[in-house]
Amino acid sequence: MTTPLLADVPVRSPLALTRRWASLLQPLLFDTRSLWLAWFGPDGRQSPVLLPVEDLPDRPDLSLVSGLLGVHDEVAASHGSNDVLLAMALCRPGEPVETADDTDWLMAFHDVLGDALDQAWSLHLAAGGRVEPLVEAQYFLGRVARSTDGPR
Repeated sequence: MTTPLLADVPVRSPLALTRRWASLLQPLLFDTRSLWLAWFGPDGRQSPVLLPVEDLPDRPDLSLVSGLLGVHDEVAASHGSNDVLLAMALCRPGEPVETADDTDWLMAFHDVLGDALDQAWSLHLAAGGRVEPLVEAQYFLGRVARSTDGPR
C-alpha cells in the first residue's frame, strides 16, 4: 500500500486541519514565537507553499499582518482562484493555552483579514506539544466537504 503525499490528502474539516498542522509542525515544541502560513484550494488540497515567519514579536505587528494580504494574493493567483484558505499556526514556547498576547494577535488578524478574506482564514495555536484551534474555517471547509466526496 502506498501512502499519499500529505499535500495530496484533502483537508475537509476543522479537525483535519488541526491534525494537518500537528503533522507539519513536528516536533511541537518551540523556543521562539513564529507564524506558519499554509494555503488550501477549493478542493481541500494544500498548496506546496509553506511559509514560516520567524522571530514574531509577542505583541502584534500590524504592518506584518497587513503584509500577509499581499502574500496571500500571490499564492491565490498561483492557484488560479481567489477561493483559497489561508491557514495560520501561531507557534510559541509555553503551555497550549491562549494567552493575552495570543488574543491580541487573533484580534489583529481578525481586524485585517476579516473583511479582506471573509471566512477564508484560520488560526491555530501550537505550543506545549499540542495544536489547538483559535479560529476555525468552518464555512470554507464545509464548502470543500460538500464539493468533494464528504467530510473526513
